[in-house]
Amino acid sequence: MKNLKTLTLLISILTLFSCKSEVKDSEIDSKNEEVAKTPAENFGIVIHGGAGTILKENMSDSLERAYKIKLEEAIRVGHEILKQGGTAMEAVTKTINVMEDSPLFNAGKGAVFTHEGANELDASVMDGATLNAGAVAGVTRIKNPIDLALAVMNDSPHVMLSGKGAEMFAQERGFELVDPAYFYTENRYQSLQRIKEKEKTELDHDGKTAFADPFSKDSKFGTVGCVALDKKGNLAAGTSTGGMTNKRWNRIGDAPIIGAGTYANNATCAVSSTGWGEYFIRAMVAHDISALMEYKGWSLQQAAEEVIQKKVPALGGDGGIISIDKNGNVAMEFNTAGMYRAHMNATGELSIGIYKNE
Repeated sequence: MKNLKTLTLLISILTLFSCKSEVKDSEIDSKNEEVAKTPAENFGIVIHGGAGTILKENMSDSLERAYKIKLEEAIRVGHEILKQGGTAMEAVTKTINVMEDSPLFNAGKGAVFTHEGANELDASVMDGATLNAGAVAGVTRIKNPIDLALAVMNDSPHVMLSGKGAEMFAQERGFELVDPAYFYTENRYQSLQRIKEKEKTELDHDGKTAFADPFSKDSKFGTVGCVALDKKGNLAAGTSTGGMTNKRWNRIGDAPIIGAGTYANNATCAVSSTGWGEYFIRAMVAHDISALMEYKGWSLQQAAEEVIQKKVPALGGDGGIISIDKNGNVAMEFNTAGMYRAHMNATGELSIGIYKNE
């Protein structure tokens, strides 16, 4: 009898351990399933090459192809940086460099001309993790203004530097100053001449020279911008431009204005604007989109639509934005006929658009 009781006890103990082992194995299997269901590291990048009166009927097949090729080249540079674990800020600046070096866009090499026949460039960057920012305005000898904006952010106590002072800072930081002739492109120069000729024949009600419409065919914008989310969850934004064709008096638009042309905040989103800068400054477009998300709990798309389709047009302005939020959601919103744009997500899916319904 005693042996029988002992045997029964041993069987009970073995059964108990077996059950615990099964539970443990079940827990491990469950955890493995959770790991398998966890999505890959999230990141994404969006770019624009300007918004304006961009109509398919006015675009040759070869020029359209050239824009799409350059947009893809630029965005793939930034996407590769993000894919390899690089920062959002590095992806933004290196991507913008590609567009600044192309005569297709109104930034860097392809900058438009002022009324006096010069090229004055503006740029800004913002780091969503720290809310630090840097900007330059009215520079004439900086090949890649976005790089100088980054240097202002990282290597100075200031947010914005302008004109000769910005170029003095650039020299002290080891930047090579280029001859202003580097920025000359014949088509941009001819655009200026056409607008000036038009001004000679148009007088306002006071008999003074009328200003050309900034969104006329000859002065449409080609500002470039980029926003990115990296694998660590950090956001960054950058914008670079040559401004408005025929601008006077050292006019500065929204591109170097933090909150108007550029904004990034890890709590919400990163935004880069392109359009009629005077209105984007008045509406503080980039920050307003972030604020609607932060204070009202709106989605990125809701906020972008409210600002671009309602607030800016109500003031009389035109243009668009690109944006990405902290979860990788994207909005590319514009109220003009077209906007050069592209997006790539973590899986490498690429979308490129120019016209309204693409």
